[in-house]
Amino acid sequence: MYKNILLAVDLNDEASWKKALPTALQLCEGKDDQLHVLTVVPDFGMSIVGQFFPKGYEKGVADKVMEALKTFVTENVPDDVKARSIVGEGTVYEVILDMSKKVGADLIVVAAGRDDLKDFLLGPNAARVVRHAKCTVMVVRD
Repeated sequence: MYKNILLAVDLNDEASWKKALPTALQLCEGKDDQLHVLTVVPDFGMSIVGQFFPKGYEKGVADKVMEALKTFVTENVPDDVKARSIVGEGTVYEVILDMSKKVGADLIVVAAGRDDLKDFLLGPNAARVVRHAKCTVMVVRD
């Protein structure tokens, strides 16, 4: 049904993938299906903040996060599923939307939100992805 699935995860928040990952894996039915596992490193925001970090700091952080993401994929995605690890940098929902276009996703899978946002219907990033995505979005609840 879906051939190009983008799964957004936060490696520091198990709730972002505990149910969303198995859901995305169930949807990877065919041998040609592609699962893109994305995590986002927030940017520094204002350039004045960035000047206080050593040159190349962002690259080093992105490299470490990519290493952690590849380990996560290796440990949690079966070998028979074609999976790609992607690290984006910026505002979470903007990166998810941009990456969905870049990879040609026909489905985005996201968790509903963090536990501390349980009083809301959706977390702010999931809600923005749902509102602005050009493809189908599946929001997985805890």
